[in-house]
Amino acid sequence: MKRYFHNLGEKIIEGLITISGTVTSITVLLIVFYLFKEGLGVFSQTPVAEGAVLAIHPQNPVKELSAAEVKEIFDQNITNWNQVGGPNAPIKLFEVDDITDYYTEEQIGPDFEYLPQRINELVSKDPNILAFFPDEYLAKDFAGKRLELDNISVSQFLGGRQWYPTIQPAVQMGVLSLILGTLWVSLGAIAIALPLGLATSIYLAEIANPKLRNFLKPVIELLAGIPSVVYGFFGLVVVVPLIQDVFGLPVGETALAGSIILGIMALPTIISVSEDALRTTPRAMKEASLALGASKWQTIYKVMIPYSISGISTAAILGIGRAIGETMAVLMVTGNASVIPSTFLEPVRTIPATIAAELGEAPQGGIHYQALFALGCILFLMTLAINLTVDMVSAKKKANR
Repeated sequence: MKRYFHNLGEKIIEGLITISGTVTSITVLLIVFYLFKEGLGVFSQTPVAEGAVLAIHPQNPVKELSAAEVKEIFDQNITNWNQVGGPNAPIKLFEVDDITDYYTEEQIGPDFEYLPQRINELVSKDPNILAFFPDEYLAKDFAGKRLELDNISVSQFLGGRQWYPTIQPAVQMGVLSLILGTLWVSLGAIAIALPLGLATSIYLAEIANPKLRNFLKPVIELLAGIPSVVYGFFGLVVVVPLIQDVFGLPVGETALAGSIILGIMALPTIISVSEDALRTTPRAMKEASLALGASKWQTIYKVMIPYSISGISTAAILGIGRAIGETMAVLMVTGNASVIPSTFLEPVRTIPATIAAELGEAPQGGIHYQALFALGCILFLMTLAINLTVDMVSAKKKANR
C-alpha cells in the first residue's frame, strides 16, 4: 500500500511538472506569436495618417509620391511640381484650417455641412493644389485625384533614417537610427562590463582571501537588486555632468553615459555567474597544472577559463541581454535623439527607450502602435542572434579542447 501511494505521488508530481513545462512553453510561443503578428501589421499600412486624404487636381500628371517626398513638400523643401515628376508649377498646399482663406463661414456652413463641397470645388479648380484633409470631408462626387502612397516596406522601415511616427500627413518610419543607437550603447556597455566582470570574478574565485570574498560576493549580488531607475538617477546626477565637464560638451546625455550605466548594471550578473563557473574547476586539474610548472596566472588562463567557458558564456549572454533590453536608465541618460551616431559623445535613442516612451501614447491598432511592436520584433531578433552567436562560440571552444 505504501509503495502504491509512493508511486502515485511520483506520478502526480511528474504530471504537474509536465503540465507546468508545457504551459510555460506554450505561453512563451503565444507571446512571440502575438509580438510578430502585431509588428508585421505595419507593413500592410500606408504612411498616410489613418482616416486622411491626400488629393491633387485631376489633370495633374503626378501619380504617386513617397512618404519622404510628402514630408519634404509640407516642410517646404520641395516647392515645385517638377521636382516630383509634375509640371513646372509651384505647389500650393491646402489643409482644412486654410478653408477660411477661400470661403466665408456662410459658404462653409455653421456646422461645416458644406465643407466637402467646398473642398471638392477647390481641388477641382486649382491645378497646382496638394490637399490634405480628413476623409469625413470627402465629397461623394469628389472630382480630384487621390494620391495613394505605397505600403511601408521592410527596406524602408529598416533602412530609413527618420523616425517621426506621428507627423502628418505622412509618417516617417525609419528605424536605422534606433537600431544603431541600441547597438552603439549595448556594445559600449559590454566592452566595459565583460573585461571588468571577468577580472573581478577571477579575483574573487582565486585571489581574494575567504573573508574578503564572503564580504564582497553578497555586496556585488545586492547591486543586481537595485532598481534601474536608481541607476538612471545616479547617471543623471553624477555620470552625465562628469562627461559634460571632461569632454567639454554642451550636454552630457550621450551614448557614453548610457554605456557606462549599462555596464555598471550588467557587472553584478557577469561577476556572480562567472565566479561560480570558475569555482567549478576541479581542484585536481589546477594542481596538475601547477605541478607541471605552470604559474598561477597560466593555470587561470590555460585551465580554469577554458574549463569554465560555458558558464562565462552564460554570464556574457545574461549581461548582454540586460544591456540590450534595459529601458529606464537608458531613457534618462542618453538624450533620446533619434539620429545616427558617429561617436560615443553624441545623444542617441535606443529601441527599448523608444517603446517605453511612446507605447502609452500610441492608439491601439494604429500604425504607430504596430511600428512599436515591430521594434520589439527587431529587439527580440537582435537578442536571439547574440545568444546564438555566443552559444556557437562556446560550443566551438568546447570542441577544440
